[in-house]
Amino acid sequence: MTKFKFLEHTADIKFQAYGKNLKEVFTNAALATANSMCKEEIKKKIVKKIQVKAKDKESLMYNFLDQVIYLFDAEYFLISDVKEIVITEKKGIFNLTGLLEGDKSEKYEIAEHIKSVTYSEMFIKKRHERFIAQIVLDI
Repeated sequence: MTKFKFLEHTADIKFQAYGKNLKEVFTNAALATANSMCKEEIKKKIVKKIQVKAKDKESLMYNFLDQVIYLFDAEYFLISDVKEIVITEKKGIFNLTGLLEGDKSEKYEIAEHIKSVTYSEMFIKKRHERFIAQIVLDI
């Protein structure tokens, strides 16, 4: 199965990520975001724990990808993989925990600097036994 594909957009980066479950679609959205930043294969030298919360799946995706961008901006960390994602929902609050593997960005050529995730055109849907998430990244 295709993990993600980039779509045409006039000014920003737009993609769809796919997965057989929410865990996989969130992982593939993070990988698409990382691929937007750097086209090289990133080594798995550093592991970072991540935890985000939100009121719905779209906000959870926003907060999750925002952390990926924050780690790049603040700690010069590029992700290469996402491990051990757990997504739970309790009393209307979604929680995501997981591990991000990657390396320091100074060792790689950066393709695009992403300013932020946007809610523009964002959705997470289940179609034909698989999940699809659409994301636009502001560059």
